[in-house]
Amino acid sequence: MRPVVDEELCIGCGGCEDICPGIFNLVDDISRVVDPEGCDIQDCCEAAEENCPVGAISLVED
Repeated sequence: MRPVVDEELCIGCGGCEDICPGIFNLVDDISRVVDPEGCDIQDCCEAAEENCPVGAISLVED
């Protein structure tokens, strides 16, 4: 699975970066995916998706 951030929905709260450091990073108050393959190694992407307060994170099939 690969994480995708809907930049139109993202409010820049930083929760995804707290949950999955190294995969998400805030840039100009918008979350960016900096390591799309990182979800294969770290088991935190589902938690980031579930905890996004505005539903801006989704996981897509590779």
